[in-house]
Amino acid sequence: MDPTPSLVRAVDLTEVLADIRELVECESPSADLAAVARSADVLARVGERRLGVAPERIVLDGRTHLRWRLGAGPSPVLLLGHHDTVWPVGTLAARPCTVEGGVLRGPGCFDMKAGVAMMLHAAAGLEGVTILVTGDEELGSPSSRALVEEEARAARAALVLEASAEGGALKTERKGVSLYEVRVQGRAAHAGLEPEAGVNATVELAHQALAVAGLGREDLGTTVTPTLVRSGTTTNTVPAAGSFAVDVRVRTRAEQDRVDAAMQSLRPVVPGARIEVGGGPNRAPLEAAASAELLERARVLAGRTGLPAPTAASVGGASDGNFTAGVGTPTLDGLGAVGGGAHADDEHVLVDELPGRTALLAALVADLLVQPTNQLVATGGRRP
Repeated sequence: MDPTPSLVRAVDLTEVLADIRELVECESPSADLAAVARSADVLARVGERRLGVAPERIVLDGRTHLRWRLGAGPSPVLLLGHHDTVWPVGTLAARPCTVEGGVLRGPGCFDMKAGVAMMLHAAAGLEGVTILVTGDEELGSPSSRALVEEEARAARAALVLEASAEGGALKTERKGVSLYEVRVQGRAAHAGLEPEAGVNATVELAHQALAVAGLGREDLGTTVTPTLVRSGTTTNTVPAAGSFAVDVRVRTRAEQDRVDAAMQSLRPVVPGARIEVGGGPNRAPLEAAASAELLERARVLAGRTGLPAPTAASVGGASDGNFTAGVGTPTLDGLGAVGGGAHADDEHVLVDELPGRTALLAALVADLLVQPTNQLVATGGRRP
């Protein structure tokens, strides 16, 4: 893994900052299809300027995603990011993009438009790289998931430019996510005249919510949380129907499978009630095994190029990196900007960290192009 001089790249901070500003100043809330399309136009322009080629536009369910294939033949390295944000149009007027005291601010700068700019600069001049920037990640990637998984299966490594963890740590573990809805059917009756004639859906929901909450395993990092509840129609009617949502976060595929089996095995407690469970695993966990080799490469390259050795962190939030690891592709996440305040008013990026992070990314990509990893992730994912 000895880097040649070509792996160490000088990064023009002025140009990186200009590109981040251009991306941030085009607002792109996920649910606003027109805004996401405008953002894709801006990103396409920035990317063509840096990479020398125009991207392929992929519109799925009205959402615009961009893909660059650099060079001929298959791409062993996938660079992955998203250009949609959580901020509604108009946020920029109250919180403009600024750079003051070494801190860049603006809606979406940390999550994750700075990371998108970094990947464009890191990949410039390289061949054998696919860049995929999606437009619906903040919604859970409803239209782009299959696209992400398809590209990941074709690659030998996926590098995700989501923002770093605290202190610049790379994200080597992300919890998997499962989402459920537990629906209960009872029978209505007058709550004052003959409540005994009814089958109380609210009471059944209470039994089920307690059972579901009991599936968590704090020692294994598994959380199973009943969330939004709906039941009943009027205050004097025995509820005939109701439901509650369940949010599950797990560190391992085994735990995801255990909780799923338990959810599908729920049975009613109140006589006459019926239960239906919808949903299931949404994202497989990004386990440490998926990142181990890539993390070690990054650390070796950092040491040999005079850059700080990256640390690692396990985080609860999910990303498209869960999808790439889920299909068996070695994945390293959190390679983007250092800063903080994702989805918050104090969202910011530390400017001084940008050149080194971008240079490390460029070195890692170049190294992988010379020596692609042959590792398969032991999480149940399947490679072609």
